[in-house]
Amino acid sequence: MFDGPRGGAPAAVIPSLSPPPSSPGRCHPADVTRPRSPAESACRVAAADVDAEVTAAKVSAVDVLDEYTGHTDPGGAAIRRDLGPLTISKVSVGPMDNNAYLLVCTATHEALLIDAANEPERIADLVGSGPDRPELRHLVTTHRHDDHWQALGAVAGMFQTRQIAHPLDAPSLPIPMDEVVEDGDTIAFGEIELEVIHLRGHTPGSIALLYRGADGPHLFTGDSLFPGGPGKTWSAEDFGSLVGDLEDRVFGPLPDETWFYPGHGDDSTLGRERPSLPEWKARGW
Repeated sequence: MFDGPRGGAPAAVIPSLSPPPSSPGRCHPADVTRPRSPAESACRVAAADVDAEVTAAKVSAVDVLDEYTGHTDPGGAAIRRDLGPLTISKVSVGPMDNNAYLLVCTATHEALLIDAANEPERIADLVGSGPDRPELRHLVTTHRHDDHWQALGAVAGMFQTRQIAHPLDAPSLPIPMDEVVEDGDTIAFGEIELEVIHLRGHTPGSIALLYRGADGPHLFTGDSLFPGGPGKTWSAEDFGSLVGDLEDRVFGPLPDETWFYPGHGDDSTLGRERPSLPEWKARGW
């Protein structure tokens, strides 16, 4: 469920760790309202439905651009940045401009995918084929809303991945998780470690993943933080919880140069968003 600000017009090429320019068309969490997802009712996807999804999926080749801007278009090319030990590829999938992120350890070629949101064949094409493709072993779902797991069963079946989520959201996902993670846990693949940050509010079990690179931190926020504000919440209590966690667990300990990658739309940095925290708290969304 996309409930947060989105990128507008395509951004210009961004120098390393400089945020994309703001867009006059950018919306805020309260501007997007939809019914609760089937995941809120603990929807399950039968194995036969997953097979049908794989069979019916339209194969669409994914171009990968090595000029990373933080902006992708639905149905368009993926973008990839090279951090040395880690490469990050970002692709927009599905009708709600969901971002899927493929992280590859360059030393071992072991890979992890964040949010198999939609279009499993496009995700598979992003991983690649042939002897040089990375070995996708881990699949993390940032939260339980159904727009973030439409391709989960199909991608897990294609690559035999290990499924990971927070225990509070895991029961609402369409296939069983192999591992549940809490705040402060570490997810390792190859020589890469990601720190788990539990951000309560958008859903009870939403998580962000932090990579501490030599050039600065890189944070994958799911739908808990966007350029322009936190993810949508459905009560004052949930909003207070999410903003409190963002202050205590994200903006408090992490520096301005932290680059973050949201579940929809364009990237940004904590330094760009930090001055707006008082405004977010005052408006209540």
